[in-house]
Amino acid sequence: MAAADGIVMRVHRVRAEIVVAACDAELVGRELPIGPGHATKVSPQFYGERQVSLEEFLWALEQATSANLLGPRVLRAAEEAGYVGAGGSGTLGGVPHAMIFSMSH
Repeated sequence: MAAADGIVMRVHRVRAEIVVAACDAELVGRELPIGPGHATKVSPQFYGERQVSLEEFLWALEQATSANLLGPRVLRAAEEAGYVGAGGSGTLGGVPHAMIFSMSH
């Protein structure tokens, strides 16, 4: 995959935490229904607007303490790289979605 393959990502740094937010490019700006009369926006402020390569996306996941992943392409890449296991994802507004957390003691 190259940047043209449609992964959009933003890395958020909050103190010692590194949060990777990534989604399929065409989802940015869309409203996803999350219940009767309710929707959530796929925000460019959270997910970003810059398209990245598969290699950059996977490198960021390797560094992350948590991740928020949305879209079939992003989830497939994370699953193939071993970051999301079978049954480890759900849907948000009908779109594949997963959250990854690193728990340390």
